[in-house]
Amino acid sequence: MSFSIAELFAQHSTDKFDLHEQFLNNQMVRVLKTIGYDRHYKRAVGQYLYDQHDNEYLDLLSGFGVFAIGRNHPTVISALHETLTLELPNLVQLDVSVLSGLLAQEILKTTPDNLTKMFFCNSGTEAVEAAIKFARYTTKREKIVFCEHAYHGLTMGSLSLNGEPIFREGFGPLLPGCSAVPFNDPAALEQALSGKDIAAFIVEPIQGKGVNLPDDNYLSEVEKLCKKYGTLFVADEVQTGLGRTGKFWAIEHWNVKPDMICMAKALSGGFVPVGGVAMTTKIMDSVYNRMDRAVVHGSTFSKNNMAMSAGLATLHVMQEENLVENSAKVGDDIIATLNAMTSKYEFLKEARGKGMMIAIEFHAPKSLTLKAAWAMLEAANKGLFCQMITIPLFKEHRILSQVAGHGMNVVKLLPPLNLTQKDRDHIIAAFDKTIYDTHQISGAIWDLGKNLASHALKGKTGK
Repeated sequence: MSFSIAELFAQHSTDKFDLHEQFLNNQMVRVLKTIGYDRHYKRAVGQYLYDQHDNEYLDLLSGFGVFAIGRNHPTVISALHETLTLELPNLVQLDVSVLSGLLAQEILKTTPDNLTKMFFCNSGTEAVEAAIKFARYTTKREKIVFCEHAYHGLTMGSLSLNGEPIFREGFGPLLPGCSAVPFNDPAALEQALSGKDIAAFIVEPIQGKGVNLPDDNYLSEVEKLCKKYGTLFVADEVQTGLGRTGKFWAIEHWNVKPDMICMAKALSGGFVPVGGVAMTTKIMDSVYNRMDRAVVHGSTFSKNNMAMSAGLATLHVMQEENLVENSAKVGDDIIATLNAMTSKYEFLKEARGKGMMIAIEFHAPKSLTLKAAWAMLEAANKGLFCQMITIPLFKEHRILSQVAGHGMNVVKLLPPLNLTQKDRDHIIAAFDKTIYDTHQISGAIWDLGKNLASHALKGKTGK
């Protein structure tokens, strides 16, 4: 009897919600059904998703930044197919692989020249875990400093550096010796580092939760302070890296040289999970300092041929299609055009970001009627207004977007880097219409708002 994934998918494509309710996270199914995102997607190409009725959706989440080159890119598919059919030796373990060496070489061509070694793993959180361990061993210090509102992953070490309480609650005790400082505050950082007992300061060049940008001199001050106090400077570029911000690495905007860069997400091309840490030779040689320590840290599936092939193909596509340049051009245009709307919409505070990492923030209006409507939503659940943006964007304009974080009125866009001018125009028109509708208090969109508020209040009371 033959085995066919195509047949299985065709037979069960509309069973996914039932399967998840029975065997997986049923709360996620409840969320999707409550907000009307329970679609049955049957295929995906580039920046678009298609449901069973062949409706096209513009995906501005790209799998939380994974599909930077778009979904199902033919170059990566070809590379993976070729890798599968070559019958290559894979994960021999008592060996080293050609493909991982080549991928390391290609990545290090893009990093600051002080970073000369690569460590591969399977995800962003594994990259952060490795950075924690490598920093501790290299400096012989235990403490790690991170930023408030940071996001570095959900495994225990990474979670200990997570600045959002909702992710940490109930999972303690967490890794000892981890403390937070405000983002964008060099004075607070210096106070934390001044005891000369901090192994590493880990920071997102642009914070993912909220898309918070640093002041122009912040990261250069971080670099100076870390050098002054013997602390390793770790840039978490899991989300911001590989062209997301209009530069290959976000740190390029501020011309800094960290001691380590954590990466993942876009490096996989969206097919095979792959993460990594670029680091100085000093760090690598400190951790792997004797032959009996050659396997002191690793991961069974890291450097597997499929992951390395996906990474090599992804880097090739980014260069061939000029995706970093397109990210800067189209992304910055979207930000500027949305910002120009603030003069006509009271709810719209600003658009910000760099490249294809974009935040659209909303705030309390001045008009009494609008202010009362805003207050009603905020009383029910802080940050609820953004659902009045993202849900109509999805239902009426077939644009998939997300709220940037818990309790904040910020919509976040992480589009594929290959957005076209047509996509850009569709995004602008959809936001213009949706934000306009929120200013019509008697309109249908506020029926949605009242319904959302009712659900939020029921959730608080448990009724």
